Amino acid sequence: MAAGAGGLLSAALLLLAVAGPRPAPAELTDGNSEHLKREHSLMKPYQGAGSAAMPLWDFQGSTMVTSQYVRLTPDERSREGSIWNRVPCFLKDWELHVHFRIHGAGKKNLHGDGLALWYTQERLMPGPVFGSKDNFHGLAIFLDTYPNDEATERVFPYISAMVNNGSLTYDHSKDGRWTELAGCTADLRNQNHDTFLAIRYSRGRLTVMTDVEDKNEWKNCIDIAGVQLPIGYFFGASAGTGDLSDNHDIISMKLFQLMVEHPPEDENIDWTKVEPSVSLLKSPKDNVDDPTGNFRSGPLTGWKVFLLLLCALLGIIVCAVVGAVVFQKRQERNKRFY
Repeated sequence: MAAGAGGLLSAALLLLAVAGPRPAPAELTDGNSEHLKREHSLMKPYQGAGSAAMPLWDFQGSTMVTSQYVRLTPDERSREGSIWNRVPCFLKDWELHVHFRIHGAGKKNLHGDGLALWYTQERLMPGPVFGSKDNFHGLAIFLDTYPNDEATERVFPYISAMVNNGSLTYDHSKDGRWTELAGCTADLRNQNHDTFLAIRYSRGRLTVMTDVEDKNEWKNCIDIAGVQLPIGYFFGASAGTGDLSDNHDIISMKLFQLMVEHPPEDENIDWTKVEPSVSLLKSPKDNVDDPTGNFRSGPLTGWKVFLLLLCALLGIIVCAVVGAVVFQKRQERNKRFY
């Protein structure tokens, strides 16, 4: 038994070494202007405020440009609006800082629906997903303020990420749980201070962080490896209201280029033709609706792999021990007849 215990310990340590620790939150830029890409950034003073013309950006729907903010929707029912960069982004590694405000007269759950930030092939295409197109190609970050699924255990407002190759549909009735990669709760509505969100994409790693607590520090929300996004897509923001409403304001969107080294094999890839995808995850289309309301909503991290393997190993050991005991009992019983 001592040798067996030693073998179990060695196997566990080996599994731990293979799984590795969970990666630490990515370091975000300090917002310096050295690598600011102005052609992809929206900042005050907005050129074209109060008119239908705005250099580098197009907007539609209920969107209104003022001297202080871009209001995607007013606090009125059944409104939707969006704003989109005209210039496709050909950066492999980037970081987007968004200064926003969601506020309105509604109390408790009497407000909605939310705001979405996009890096997609499509632009200026209204639709049912927070004012923009469903079955999109690319990345979406949803700032959802209203729980449509009454059975949900999430605390709203809730931030989630979705990568789509055009084949997936965002399910509002389940608040996007079928297609969510990961998410977090963030108290971002009706705050009397500035609220920020940062999206970082670098070497296949997607990181989303928030600064909504007036502490002037980033808080980790989403961290996913194995994300593949092509270059040449467009940045945008959209929002929508239904029977409930809110003001959804974009104050600034600042895009920074990240100076990151890539392995030599990346030079042989045509990044304009990469299909949006996430490795280490089964397709969200394969998720089965669970009667308990549980869906797979996060990446299979190293620790989860380790725990699954450890449980399987312990199960095998338990079965082996039980089998040995049963075999020994039978041997002892057979000896009584001789």
